[in-house]
Amino acid sequence: MNVLLVNPEFPATYWSFQHALSFEGKRSAFPPLGLMTISSMLPPSWNRRMVDLNVRKLKPSDIQWADVVFATAMLVQKESLRKLVAQSKAMGKRVVIGGPYVSTSIEGIPEADHVFLGEAETTLPTFLSDLEGGNAQRIYQAPERPALSLTPIPDFRLAELKRYSAMSVQYSRGCPFQCEFCDIIEIYGRNPRTKSNEQMLAELDALKEVGWRGTVFIVDDNFIGNKRNVKRLMPDLISWQERNQRPFSFLTEASVNLADDDDLLAAMRRAGFRRVFLGIETPVEESLKEALKTQNTRGNLLDSVRKIQSYGMEVMAGFIVGFDHDPDDIFERQINFIRESAIPLAMVGLLNALPDTQLWRRLEKEGRLLGESAGDNTSDSLNFVPKMNPARLIEGYQSIMRTIYNSREYYERTLECLKRVIQEGPAPKRPQSLINDLAAVTRIALTLGVLDHERREFWRFITRAFSEHRDKLADSLRLAAMGYHFRKLTEVYGD
Repeated sequence: MNVLLVNPEFPATYWSFQHALSFEGKRSAFPPLGLMTISSMLPPSWNRRMVDLNVRKLKPSDIQWADVVFATAMLVQKESLRKLVAQSKAMGKRVVIGGPYVSTSIEGIPEADHVFLGEAETTLPTFLSDLEGGNAQRIYQAPERPALSLTPIPDFRLAELKRYSAMSVQYSRGCPFQCEFCDIIEIYGRNPRTKSNEQMLAELDALKEVGWRGTVFIVDDNFIGNKRNVKRLMPDLISWQERNQRPFSFLTEASVNLADDDDLLAAMRRAGFRRVFLGIETPVEESLKEALKTQNTRGNLLDSVRKIQSYGMEVMAGFIVGFDHDPDDIFERQINFIRESAIPLAMVGLLNALPDTQLWRRLEKEGRLLGESAGDNTSDSLNFVPKMNPARLIEGYQSIMRTIYNSREYYERTLECLKRVIQEGPAPKRPQSLINDLAAVTRIALTLGVLDHERREFWRFITRAFSEHRDKLADSLRLAAMGYHFRKLTEVYGD
């Protein structure tokens, strides 16, 4: 049996980083971890190919080769998924789809032969047995959320390593909080399940064995959701890093209450965590309470960010405007918070109701829904009727994006971030790292320092970074490239 695993295309969004990756000679930030995990669950005798449409085109010959096509998708990938399914079916292929979009969509999903709803650890073996017996069903609904002890080591060999800026692993699924707008708790539940320490170290061994060095993204939606187990993992992770000469640095996502635990912060620093994405959402307490994000109301958010930064972790963060309780000055307050927190990579989005979330159900009862969200975290479209005038909300959102990614504003935040974040030890060495890759440095200097209309701001930034943070030149260049990515995203909003 020949199986083709396809990851649909992502549009340009916050997490795509596509305008920055080109400087490094990369095509995509992360590989499709779900498909690599599915590959490890398939029969050993099956032949496998993986095509990530974010790093290369799908050829008709790829589909012709396959007996069955597997695809997954997030909401933002839905249009690309539909095209893939249609193309594969037109060529007479059996098509299997699953993933977050398929599991939560309230619109019609593509006409695939087999559809997996929920997590596949228990349903995929049933499907394989049914397929062999000639009676495979169209719908496979996970009866429960499986223990992650069932999850195999992903098939990292399928990834074209040189095309990605980071690799991915997963430690946990689920989050204990109850944010109204969040679909993670609907998909994965509020009781965070984790892999064992042995599983995690085995996955890192496998990544090291295929030759990866550098950034590893622990893709959990809340890495510290099960804080007790995370604390048990840390000593083993630290020992693994030391035993293997620290081949990886880690990036992850966590809730703001990470700042409350100095012991955990210290352990994460020793383990090599260098960046963490926080869901801050808003500095307005009434809006946080409306969103049921009460964990963010228990302390000073600016102090929490500074605390995490003080442990050598660059803070990335998500922000939202469009809550019913947002005041008229919400846009200025968001800008001021982002400025004062020294968060260079701030993801600001309009509130959107995702399918089958608490927010979706509430707005549906109130008659305020307008349709399914595009899933794009930098889109200026609304899928519900807000309390604020819609035109005012969209213009205010656009003004935030234009302001925070104005070159001078962005570079000032970046310099402050570099001052606050003191990282211990050298960064992991890997082939073609940004600072050691002359071609990457040349691309940045040519694009940002010569061709770009904001080149004066770039050279002002680089001069100060070299003078004040000479040991962080690699991070300075990386953040300059990221700033260019976000500025390109905001150009659609005009001046």
